Amino acid sequence: MRHPDPSDRSSSARLVPRQDLAPSPGGGGRPAVPSAATAALARCVAVDPAKFAADHWGRSPLLSRAAELPNPDGFTDLLSPADADELLSRRGLRTPFLRLAKDGELVPAAHYTGGGGAGAEIGDQVLDEKVLQLYADGATLVLQGLHRTWPALIDLARDLGTALAQPVQVNAYLTPAGSQGFATHYDTHDVFVLQVDGRKHWRIHPPVLPDPLERQPWGGRADEVAATAEGRPTLDVVLTPGDALYLPRGWLHSAQAQEASSLHLTVGVRALTRYALVEELLALAAEDPRLRSGLPLGVDVADPDAIEPELTETVEALRDWLLRADPAAVAARLRDRAWPAARPAPIRPLAQAAALAALTADSRVAPREGLRWQLTPTGDDGRVALRLFDRTITLPGTCEPAVRALLTGEVTRVGDLPGLDDDADRLVLTRRLLKEAALTPA
Repeated sequence: MRHPDPSDRSSSARLVPRQDLAPSPGGGGRPAVPSAATAALARCVAVDPAKFAADHWGRSPLLSRAAELPNPDGFTDLLSPADADELLSRRGLRTPFLRLAKDGELVPAAHYTGGGGAGAEIGDQVLDEKVLQLYADGATLVLQGLHRTWPALIDLARDLGTALAQPVQVNAYLTPAGSQGFATHYDTHDVFVLQVDGRKHWRIHPPVLPDPLERQPWGGRADEVAATAEGRPTLDVVLTPGDALYLPRGWLHSAQAQEASSLHLTVGVRALTRYALVEELLALAAEDPRLRSGLPLGVDVADPDAIEPELTETVEALRDWLLRADPAAVAARLRDRAWPAARPAPIRPLAQAAALAALTADSRVAPREGLRWQLTPTGDDGRVALRLFDRTITLPGTCEPAVRALLTGEVTRVGDLPGLDDDADRLVLTRRLLKEAALTPA
C-alpha cells in the first residue's frame, strides 16, 4: 500500500483529464468529455490548468479579470438577472432552493414562503411579493442548488466537475446596492466566484484553520475569524462583470455590493480529503478481530493509567491492519461516497421511453454525458457487474465488449455492437442500458 506525502498537491493530472481520457480496461471511472471540461475550467481561471493545479488549487486565491478570460460577454449566458427574476416569480421555488440573509443573519423561511394557491397544497412555496419587500429592505437572496434546476448551470457543473474530478454545486447571490449578506466567514469547500452583474467589493484574509473539514464550520471559531478580519486583507478587490475569483476552503471572505445591485455565482467544489480516506479505512478496520475485541472487564475508562496499555495495544493493532489495507476495498468505499454526489447529465424520460419503443438495429445511441461507470467480473460465474453512480447491473460476460463499446462511445449503431451473435441480443442489451439511463438516444 502506497503512503503518499501529505503535502503533495502538485499533480495536475488529478485536476484535468487527459485529452484521450476514456474508461480503462479494468473498469471505467471518469467520463470522457475533455473538451467541454477544459472549456468549463478555462471560464473560471485565467491561467494554464497545470499552473492552477500547482500554484493555487487548495493553496491560494486567484483573481482572474474578465479581459483575461475567454468569454467576452461574461457569465450572463449562465444566469442573468432576468433569469433570476424568472426563477423567483414563475418557477414555483420552494425552500431550501432559496435562502435570504440580512445583516449577517439568515431570515426565517416563514417570512417569505407560504401557500402555493389552488391545487398546490403546499405551505412553503416562495412568495414573490414577500421576496420583493425583503430585497428592497436590503436582504441578500441566495438561489441554491442551481446545478439541479437551471439548464446552463447543470451543464457547467457537470463539465467543471469532470475537469476537477470532484462534485460541484452552484448557488447565486443577489445583493441590493450597498448591502452585505454575510459577515466575514470561511467555507468548508473550495469556491469559484463568477461575477455576473454589478460590482462587489471582496476582502480576503488568510485562514484561521487551513483546510477545514465540513464538520469544522467557521461558527466554532467566530472570535478568531473576527479578529483576523480586522487585519490587513491578503486581497482587497472589487469584482466587475466577467471577473472570476478562486478561493480555497478556509480562506476568510466578505463581500459588499457597491453603487448598484450585484449578482454573482458561487461554484462550490466538494473535494474529497485525506480525512475521507481515514474515515473509510476506519470503517474497514471493523474486519480486524483485534480491533473488535472489548476492553478488560472493570477497566476504569476515566483513568489515563488504566487506558494507556489498552491504547498502546489498539494503536499497534490498528497500525498492523492499516499496513495490510486493501486499496481496492478503500477505492470501492470512496466510489460509493463520491459518485452519487456528482450526477450525470439529465435525461428526458419521455424521449427515452419513445426510443425504447422504436429501437431497431439501425438506431443510434450515445453514452449518458457525465456518467461514471465501472465494468468488472463478478467472480466465477462468467458474469460482469456494471457499477453506476446509484446502482449495479449484472450482465452475462458475453455482453462485456458491447457494453464497453457503447459506454465509451466507440460504437453508436446498435447493429454494429461487437461480441454478440445477432441483432436480437444487441437490441435486448441496448434496451436494458437505455432503461437503466446509462445510454441516451443519439
